[in-house]
Amino acid sequence: MAADMEVIGLILDENKERLEKTVSVLKNEYVTIRAGRANPHVLDKVMVDYYGVPTPINQVGNMSVQEGRCLVIAPWDKSTLKSVEKAILTANVGLTPTNDGTVIRLVFPELTEERRKELVKQVKKMAEDSKVAARNIRRDTLDTLKKMNKNKEVTDDEYAGFEKDVDKEVNKAIESIDKLSAEKEKDVMTV
Repeated sequence: MAADMEVIGLILDENKERLEKTVSVLKNEYVTIRAGRANPHVLDKVMVDYYGVPTPINQVGNMSVQEGRCLVIAPWDKSTLKSVEKAILTANVGLTPTNDGTVIRLVFPELTEERRKELVKQVKKMAEDSKVAARNIRRDTLDTLKKMNKNKEVTDDEYAGFEKDVDKEVNKAIESIDKLSAEKEKDVMTV
C-alpha cells in the first residue's frame, strides 16, 4: 500500500519549516551580540514599566545611533525617563545609561582583542548549537518516515528518495548557519 503523498508532503514541509525557524532564531541571537558599534537590537529584550504595563523599549520612544558608538533613546513621554533607565540597568545588557533629563545615552565601549575573541567563541557555540538542532530535526523526520516504511506505508525506494530530500534541506540549513556565523565573526573582529 503506497503512502498518502499528502501526509509525506506535510512531513517534509514541517521539516523545512523547522529548519528555517532554526536559522531564523540564530539570526535573531546574533543581532543581540554587541560588536563595539551602537546597535539598537541589544535592547530588544528590554521591557519598560510603562504606566504599569511591561512594554518593549522600542515602543516607548525613538532610538537613534550617534557617531557610531552612542545609542540615544528619546522617550515620547519625558516622565518615563526613570523607568527606561531602570529597565536598561535591570536588563543587565552590559551598558550603563546616562540620563540628561531629556534623553538617555548608552555609550558602547571599544572592544578589547580579548573580548572580541570571547565573542567569536560565543558566535561559534551558537552556530554549533543551531547545527545540532538541525541534525535533531533531520533525525526526527527520518524516524517518522522510517516508521512509515516499516509499516509498509512507504516503499524502500520512496524512503530513500525522501531521505535524500531531507538531507538536502538540512545541508542547506547548515550552509546558511555557516554563512551567518562567518559574517558575524567578521563583524565582531572588525575594529
